[in-house]
Amino acid sequence: MELKLTINGEVRDSEAANLAVLWQVETEDLDLPGPQGFAIALNGCVVRQPQWAATPLHEGDQVEIIRAMQGG
Repeated sequence: MELKLTINGEVRDSEAANLAVLWQVETEDLDLPGPQGFAIALNGCVVRQPQWAATPLHEGDQVEIIRAMQGG
């Protein structure tokens, strides 16, 4: 089922059922070994990585996917 989500400020349609699947879809072009260094906020609340697969998405959710970067 397709949902309308706001992902990093952009309204998009997604078939992801949970945050783990959404992370995979959103980062597939980066060819990453895993989600280390990423954080996800759902509707303004940070969700810890072990909970991503158990956190369902709903129509209208706002998701921020953030990647930690080094530097200064």
